[in-house]
Amino acid sequence: MRSFASDNNSGVHTAVIEAIIEANKDHAVGYGDDPWTAAAEAKMKEIFGPDVAPFFVFNGTGANSVALQSITRPFNAILCAQTAHIFVDECGAPAKMSGATLIPIPTKDGKLTPELIKPHLVNFGVCHHAQPKAVYISQVSELGTVYTIEEVKAIADLLHSHDMYLHMDGARLANACVSLNCSMKAATVDAGVDILSFGGTKNGMMMGEAVVSFRKEITDNLKFYRKQSAQLASKQRYLAAQFLPYLSNNLWWDNASHANLMARKLQHILQKYPQVTFTQKMESNQLFFTAPKVALDALMKEYFFYYWNENIAEARLVTSWDTTEDDLKAIEQSLDKLLA
Repeated sequence: MRSFASDNNSGVHTAVIEAIIEANKDHAVGYGDDPWTAAAEAKMKEIFGPDVAPFFVFNGTGANSVALQSITRPFNAILCAQTAHIFVDECGAPAKMSGATLIPIPTKDGKLTPELIKPHLVNFGVCHHAQPKAVYISQVSELGTVYTIEEVKAIADLLHSHDMYLHMDGARLANACVSLNCSMKAATVDAGVDILSFGGTKNGMMMGEAVVSFRKEITDNLKFYRKQSAQLASKQRYLAAQFLPYLSNNLWWDNASHANLMARKLQHILQKYPQVTFTQKMESNQLFFTAPKVALDALMKEYFFYYWNENIAEARLVTSWDTTEDDLKAIEQSLDKLLA
């Protein structure tokens, strides 16, 4: 069954598979002292700048947990959108591992703004209250919306004026950069992001993410947080090797461009049906919409996807780097039968 449930369900790009096979040809020193890790770190510096420090980890939850530990203490507070992945979908791991308090903020579109953040920047120095220290944003947001560079910079400037840090979850950073037509550096370090969870699992890689620090005082202790969080791979070369093809020859851009394009085409298909109402802007590779529940239930028998809010028959469809034109034609034929 073809899936529109998540880009996590997509396959692995052949270039990534080949890189893993190449890394498997001989022995190599463990825990990152291998040529693939060194090459991947160098590639990251090409992408984000010479002063950045990447730390490869197993997965996105691990990346977020390690990153947030490195910029908070247990008496701190982490502000995030109410829909944030760290608040909704990570089983409390970032809060447990950092010890910090998560403060969710309601939003209309999954995006924080300085105006939404400012009311929570209170009680500094008061021992009875958790001390605000970090803000977590997702790029792309959990509702498929994209922060502009200016929006990220406005949040960063506000936080830095309060001696706070900005953490970006870049699980779909590639899709955001395509949407904004900008480089990853422009969308992150140049916009004031302090630390980044960066991954390609949703965009053609097999596994593995990276915590990328843009500030030395954060970098200094990251290797210890990674080890203590059980995120240091002994055979790290298999994680690092994937980033070499992913960050070379515009593979990350091409894959995300295709996913975004397939989403736009799927949006045009859905727009044919008057029963469909979009609930969020389509700015990346995710579509949120309502439709008659009986039709969605029937469609689920043919395609794997999720309800976002079953009470209002709101569904989410996600396209991937390997979504095909045939996939779109097939789902259009099904929708014609169900919504004609």
